[in-house]
Amino acid sequence: MEANIAVNSDKKETWSGGGVRPFGASYGKMMMWFFILSDALTFSGFLAAYGLTRFKFIDSWPIADEVFTHIPFFHGNYPMIYVAFMTFILIVSSVTMVLAVDAGHHMKQKKVAGYLFVTIVFGLIFVGSQAWEWKTFINGSYGAVKTSDNHILQFVKDGHQVALADFVHGDRQDVREQHTNKNGLWFEGEGTISQYSVAQVQEAFKNDPSLLIKTERINPETKQKIVLSREESLAQMAKATGVVEGANLIQNEYGNPIFADFFFFITGFHGFHVFSGIVFNFIIFLNVVLGTYERRGSYEMVEKVGLYWHFVDLVWVFVFTFFYLV
Repeated sequence: MEANIAVNSDKKETWSGGGVRPFGASYGKMMMWFFILSDALTFSGFLAAYGLTRFKFIDSWPIADEVFTHIPFFHGNYPMIYVAFMTFILIVSSVTMVLAVDAGHHMKQKKVAGYLFVTIVFGLIFVGSQAWEWKTFINGSYGAVKTSDNHILQFVKDGHQVALADFVHGDRQDVREQHTNKNGLWFEGEGTISQYSVAQVQEAFKNDPSLLIKTERINPETKQKIVLSREESLAQMAKATGVVEGANLIQNEYGNPIFADFFFFITGFHGFHVFSGIVFNFIIFLNVVLGTYERRGSYEMVEKVGLYWHFVDLVWVFVFTFFYLV
């Protein structure tokens, strides 16, 4: 059996970039892989923190099927449909990026430009969809009230969740008009601008015997939020201290406010990566159109930005799984 012996080498070209390449990769590709590895660790930390926090507050964590139910230009309850569409768009963009890289290997300039352009369009659709999703999440769907013991109460009628506007029929108040230098009143309920007062909601609830309260607490057997009896609902409504419409970094009409904090931070961080990828792709696209890489005789820059784009798409698969599916 022959022994493997490490031999010292004075050949400077081994790691200089001009001779033997470590792992057969160019300097640019190697640095991109280093970035991807470090960024993967960052996202792993964020998602691990999210998972730990979610299971710590499992009894009050919002149910994704009740939060992400909207589709642009359509009214109704369509749980997870639009999020699935966003995911499909991003995965297809990975396919077009692969085709662009393959076309570059065959030195086909027009195909590289075409596939890159389609990838950019898909990326813009995803970022635009994410912005719309943020807007919808911030505005809210139904509205809720917050109690003195920090519980979020939603409203149910005939087995279906109803919005504040469905049973509070008084004049909507714009609390922003109540702001003066004297009282400084901008917010109704610690951070949420509401167009209803607590008294209005309490009065309307008492006048409609068919209304019940749905708490943020989840039944471990049915995996659904617990609906209280009429008597229990009235008792909880008496504790109401603020009206919550939508979600922000302080309050969340869907349940635990920490969910909104993680949602804005992690999806926003990922969205920034997608937007950055669109900018990179656009710059590379311009260079392809101008024939820069054709003159160089190599489309390696397309491959480098492709590595970044595939990484961003892969991260979304994990974000999608953690936030929307699990």
